[in-house]
Amino acid sequence: MRNQSFNFDEALKQLQSGKNLLGTDGILTPLIKQLTEAALQAEIEHYLSTTSIDTRKNGYTRKTVKSTSGQFELKTPRDRSGAFEPQLIKKNQTKLSEDIDNKILSLFALGMSYRDIQKHVAELYGLEISDGAITHITDKLLPELKAWQQHPLEALYPFVWLDAIHYKIKHDGHYINKAIYTVLGLTTDGHKEWLGLYMSETEGAHHWLSVLTDLHIARRLNFDYKVCYELYN
Repeated sequence: MRNQSFNFDEALKQLQSGKNLLGTDGILTPLIKQLTEAALQAEIEHYLSTTSIDTRKNGYTRKTVKSTSGQFELKTPRDRSGAFEPQLIKKNQTKLSEDIDNKILSLFALGMSYRDIQKHVAELYGLEISDGAITHITDKLLPELKAWQQHPLEALYPFVWLDAIHYKIKHDGHYINKAIYTVLGLTTDGHKEWLGLYMSETEGAHHWLSVLTDLHIARRLNFDYKVCYELYN
């Protein structure tokens, strides 16, 4: 059983003061790091399976990468010959664009089919990678995404924050508006945990209610529907 030792009053004050839980302190950063490294791992695996060069994996290089959600240490796989060139994050690249950030985060949102994820990966890479590599990367990312969507939750979260991140994403040659619904919980010992990410084209009370219903039914999270719904109605 967790030790209920954190300061509830202080947590409430931070919430009331408008402290940004989604800013550059990096609450979203672990998700971006996780999927970026998985994609790079898929890149080198596909490269080694198709190249005519006699080479193999040779550990990782590490570098600090900045994103719109914070900075993190990225492990980039390398091969013994040094011929492997990562595409998502280039060898000398140290900054992620906001567009890449948004596309990586949207992959964590629930409800995307295999075809949707594959198309999303293709847009993420543009014209710099083959269809075979896109399939390989998609297959590599699926277990990561499934594990995230099914990660275990605590039985009790004294505080739950609900918010939406709005951004534009390129779809079928033109940009459309999307909203990633974010649900963040505070555990009884003061740790912030992601409860879920959901994607939609708009933000509203009815969609928030569907998000809460999914958390309640699929994830067995208990809360007061009426209070949560009225906050966004």
